[in-house]
Amino acid sequence: MAEPVIKRKPQPREFFIQGITSDGKQFRPSDWAERLCGVMACFQPEGSGGRNARLQQSPYVRMVNLGKIKSVAVSEALREIEPMAYHFVLNFAKDNDLQVVDACLLPEPESGS
Repeated sequence: MAEPVIKRKPQPREFFIQGITSDGKQFRPSDWAERLCGVMACFQPEGSGGRNARLQQSPYVRMVNLGKIKSVAVSEALREIEPMAYHFVLNFAKDNDLQVVDACLLPEPESGS
């Protein structure tokens, strides 16, 4: 008997907005990532909020450090949830001449290994 085929929904891609400009200078103000993530914190998966929910980062726009470079990871799932917010983040990077790089997705480990 053949094993059932489980179709997985493809993971949304991510990209990083790095805190350095196209000419290699560090972006200022130094708290830019906190500010951007704070603005985007309201974009949460359905059912994760509520009256007593505390302020937290959105899983779609979150701060990360890439080495010593302050960065923001952006999930392309945000485009499906709120296209205007997605374009806001992209335009922020463009308007401030910040470097944007695709995230490298690692393959999931094979089961049974």
